[in-house]
Amino acid sequence: MDEIPEAAAAAGSPSSTEASPDQGDSAVSDALPPRRLGLVGIIAAVVVAVDQLSKHWALNNLTDSPIDVVGSLRLNLRFNPGAAFSLGSGGRFGPWIALLAVVVVAALALGYPSRFRLGAVAAGLITGGALGNLVDRAFRGDQGFLHGAVVDFIDLQWWPVFNIADSAICVGAVLLVLVSLREP
Repeated sequence: MDEIPEAAAAAGSPSSTEASPDQGDSAVSDALPPRRLGLVGIIAAVVVAVDQLSKHWALNNLTDSPIDVVGSLRLNLRFNPGAAFSLGSGGRFGPWIALLAVVVVAALALGYPSRFRLGAVAAGLITGGALGNLVDRAFRGDQGFLHGAVVDFIDLQWWPVFNIADSAICVGAVLLVLVSLREP
C-alpha cells in the first residue's frame, strides 16, 4: 500500500492535500464565502425608507416649534447644507461629500466585509444612511441637483442635530470595526 503514494509522487502528480500551481489563487477565492449583496440591499432599502419617512414626518410636524421628548432629547427641525455635523456649511462641500459617499458605498457593498453576515449588515446600514442623505442633497435644494440640504431633527442639545441616516452610518461603522476584529 505504500507504493501508491510513492508512485504518484514519482509521476509528478500532486497528492490530494496539495494544491497544484494552477489552483493557487482559485483555492483561496473558493474558500471565501460569497458576498451577501441581497442582505446589504435589503438593509439599505429599509434604512432609506425609514429615514425618508422620518424626514417627511419632521418636515410636516416640526416647522412651528421643537418637541421635547424625554430628558435632553428634543425633535428640532434643522437643515444641513454642509458636511457631517454642519461642518463646511458656508462652503460648497456638500456635493463633493455626496459624491464621495457614493464611492464609499460601492466599495463597502462590493468589498470584503460584505462576505460575512455582520459585515453585510454594517455595509447595509452605511449604504442606506449614505443614500438617505444623498437623496436629501440631490432633491431638497433650490439651487439644483446635489445642492440640497440634509434634513436633521434629532437634537440631544449636547450633540449636533442628526437624523436616522446619520445614526445608521454610525452604527454601521461600529459594526464594521467589530467585523474587522472578528474576521481574518
